[in-house]
Amino acid sequence: MTDWIGETFTSDAGWNHLLDLVDLDDRMAGSAGEREALELTRDAFAAAGARNAEIEEFEIQGWERGDSAVRDAATGDPVAVGPNACIALPRSPSAEATGEFVDLAHGVPEDFEADLTGKVVMVSSDTPDSVDRFIHRREKYYRAVDAGAAAFVFANHVEGTLPPTGSVGTADDPVGDIPAVGVSKETGARLARRNEGDELTVAVDCETPAATSGNAVAELGPDTDEHLIVSSHVDAHDLAEGAMDNGAGTATIVEVARALAAREDELDLKVRFAAFGAEEVGLVGSSAAAEAADREAVRAVVNVDSNVFGRTLRVDHHDFDALADAAERVSDRFDHAISTGGELVPHSDHWPFVKRGIPGYMISGETEGRGRGWGHTHADTLDKLESRNLREQAILLTELVVDLADADASIPRRDTGEIAAALEDEGKATGMKLTGDWTF
Repeated sequence: MTDWIGETFTSDAGWNHLLDLVDLDDRMAGSAGEREALELTRDAFAAAGARNAEIEEFEIQGWERGDSAVRDAATGDPVAVGPNACIALPRSPSAEATGEFVDLAHGVPEDFEADLTGKVVMVSSDTPDSVDRFIHRREKYYRAVDAGAAAFVFANHVEGTLPPTGSVGTADDPVGDIPAVGVSKETGARLARRNEGDELTVAVDCETPAATSGNAVAELGPDTDEHLIVSSHVDAHDLAEGAMDNGAGTATIVEVARALAAREDELDLKVRFAAFGAEEVGLVGSSAAAEAADREAVRAVVNVDSNVFGRTLRVDHHDFDALADAAERVSDRFDHAISTGGELVPHSDHWPFVKRGIPGYMISGETEGRGRGWGHTHADTLDKLESRNLREQAILLTELVVDLADADASIPRRDTGEIAAALEDEGKATGMKLTGDWTF
């Protein structure tokens, strides 16, 4: 039967849920907006036909934005000026630091070998093509910390006067060591041209209260111990709608839940939906879920994060051959392109499971170039997305889940030592050890 395809392609359930999410004031981890988003998602799962829809709460380190600035140390005048010129990075400490301003360009590892003691360092959000791996913001931040820098300035590489956000801090020390701010590409270029060698002050004012987050969960299919997890994250940074990252992913799994409810008799094992909280501040919700999970009971994780913006699904399968084969089968069955990759992606909510050897996908939308594009900026808004893409991707992902839920499906786990060795081979281990993300 193919009726479900037409019903999914004409359904408004996912898109309407996306509208509800982006119309909240913000969905910052631990905020009232995130809580409302979790409740909306729980209710959307139930409306789709899933059972046992609820919110599993947990405590987190909260962070609430105040003012921030980059100023001339001598005059006190702001040197980061204009619309949205300077924003604090979440989990930056509330602090003020002054030092000589140094532009480290891309902030690749060798750039931090200079004497940076007491200096205000600026790096780009980009990674040059000459480097064979993406260097994450947090790695750059902790390289600056280890080099003795006084403050950290993160400059966007995307045009449009858009300062980037993104958290600092580690699981053990959620609030970072030095004040950190994001500035736009244009502001960064002006600082590099006019203020290299000047004494600048970076100031961040914020609050760090205790807070509560949660995971919205629900189930479909038979009540088996072995199960699949279909996941997304509900939270978003507080400066934009979080439409792509990750309203889109959450809306997509709501649509998948609705489609699977109509195909429930085809499921040979339970499908557990999880819309995680507090992803943007350290994968907190998914880490709690992974730690509580029976490793042998989770057949696979299908995590959807930052899709819909690109029409073609990007499926990173982390070199689990059976997951790669399943994606290829779905692509062939629908004669629809799916882009795949085998390298490890140690970010987003699949990772707490994958690092334990549990098979897992990172599902996103294929885009050109490196980096997040509009993501983590004020421009991550609904107008960038198309309902057609959400519906097409929900159809493909529904079929993928049914395929993985087949009684005869065999998806071998990977040894954690093998995962660690692959991270070493891919050049990712060094940065993860620096940021406190190395758990092997």
